[in-house]
Amino acid sequence: MRHDGNGLVSYKIPEAGDDRALRAMARRAFAETFGHLYDPGPFGAFLDGAYGPGGTMARDLGDPAVRWLVAFRAAAPVGYAKLTPLRAPALAPAPGAVELQQIYVLAEWHGRGVAARLMAWALATAAADGAPEIYLTVFDHNERAKRFYRRYGFAEAGRCTFTLGDRTDDDRIWRRDLEGPASGG
Repeated sequence: MRHDGNGLVSYKIPEAGDDRALRAMARRAFAETFGHLYDPGPFGAFLDGAYGPGGTMARDLGDPAVRWLVAFRAAAPVGYAKLTPLRAPALAPAPGAVELQQIYVLAEWHGRGVAARLMAWALATAAADGAPEIYLTVFDHNERAKRFYRRYGFAEAGRCTFTLGDRTDDDRIWRRDLEGPASGG
């Protein structure tokens, strides 16, 4: 377990006992960010399928090809980063490319260095694993996230969509070469 400079937040790979709290934190972070955009019924069903027991996040937690780092305050997760094999529909990705599929931080922890630490881990881990490039997808109107990704050398490389209920949103695929500088923050 690694701690930040002031000891408030620790970072570790999640263990089996972290599953429930981590899924609840992810559900809350997604709902805080995007809940106002969707009808409550389809949104709740999406949250259950993504973050409920047996949902996509629970399956990814059990997948050895998925890498995680979680930020904890005491025993409570406040953020996490998730690296996966490339799942986004990128055009002509380099062999071995990976995806930063999620980097979520609870709103009250924004601007406190948690996302920067998680991003540094994701870039270093992907590079150490020999990935030539890293991708992510971002909601086109999430300006805060796009500013953050630009600071780390990501740039738009394509488009895709995200459908929830009867609403289809434009997402953007962003990429970054892992030979470049890993600065940011």
